[in-house]
Amino acid sequence: MTRVLVIAEHDEAELAPATLNVIGALRALAPRGLDVAVLAAGGESVARAAARVGGVGRVRLIARAENFPCLAAVWASQVAVLASEYTHVLAPATTFGKDLIPRAAALHGAGALSDIIAIDGPYRFRRPVYAGNAIVTVEADPERTVFATVRPTAFPAPEDEADAPTEALTLDVELPEHTRFVERRGDRQTGPDLQTASTVVVGGRGLGGAAGVALIEGLAARLGAAVGASRAAVDSGWMPNELQVGQTGKIVAPELYLGIGVSGAIQHLTGIRDAGTIVAINKDAQAPICAAADIVLIADLFTAVPELVERLDQRGAR
Repeated sequence: MTRVLVIAEHDEAELAPATLNVIGALRALAPRGLDVAVLAAGGESVARAAARVGGVGRVRLIARAENFPCLAAVWASQVAVLASEYTHVLAPATTFGKDLIPRAAALHGAGALSDIIAIDGPYRFRRPVYAGNAIVTVEADPERTVFATVRPTAFPAPEDEADAPTEALTLDVELPEHTRFVERRGDRQTGPDLQTASTVVVGGRGLGGAAGVALIEGLAARLGAAVGASRAAVDSGWMPNELQVGQTGKIVAPELYLGIGVSGAIQHLTGIRDAGTIVAINKDAQAPICAAADIVLIADLFTAVPELVERLDQRGAR
C-alpha cells in the first residue's frame, strides 16, 4: 500500500494552486494515506487551506522560524527525515519543487523523477524528454521512497472538499547554516499568476526593448492576462527571469496564449503545449510558432498590438 506525502508550496499566507494539481494527480494512486506537509514559520492559514482539499487525509505542520522564506537547503533536510514514513514524496514541478525534491532525495539516499505528466501505477510514470518530442515511461524501484515532481498543468485540481485534521510536528533535525536568506530583489507581481492564469500574453525577441514590453503589458492589462517572456526576451534583459515560459522556465496551460514577437524555439513550445488556443503575432510567416499556432497574424507587432488595444478599448467603452 502506498503512503503519499505532498510538500506544499506556499507564500506563508496562501497555498499555491500548483499544490492542488499534485494532490489531484496522486489521488489516482488510491493511497492508504495522502498527507500534506506544510513547512513554514507559522503556516496556520496554509494548513487550514490544505486541510480543505479533497483527498487529503492529514496535514502535517512543521513550524519553525527558519522555514520562511523557503530555502531548499533548509527544507530538504526536514523533508528527507519525513520521507522515512512514506512510499512517495512529491511536489509541483515548479521552481520550488525542482529545487527542493532533488536535494531531499539525495539526503535520503534515493533518486528523483522530474516532470511527471501521467501516472500509470504506484511505481510507473510518464515524463517528457527531448524538449517534449518524446514521452518515456519510467519504472521506479518499489524498495525505495519515490521522490518526484509533478507537472501541475497535466492534472486537474480536486473539485471536492475535505476536513482533514492538522498535526503540529516537531522534527529533531539540525538545519544547515551554509545557506541563508539575505534579501529579495525584483518587482512584485501585480497581475495574475503566470502558471495559473487563463490568458497569457508572452513577448519575445521581436519586442526589441522597453517599448515593446510596455505594449504587451498594456494588452495584458486589458485582457486580464498574465505576462510572460521567451528566453530571448529574458536573456536580453528586457523582462525578469521569473516570467520566462518554456522548458527552462515555467510550463503554462492557459485557455488562451498570445505569443507576440516570439519565434517559437522548441524549448518554448514545450512550455505551452497544453495551452487551449495559441495565437501568434509575428512578421515572419516562417517562424516555428506560426506552424504551432491555431491563429496567426502576420504583422508588425508595433502596428498590430496598438490596433488590438484600441479595439479592446472601444469595446470596453460600449
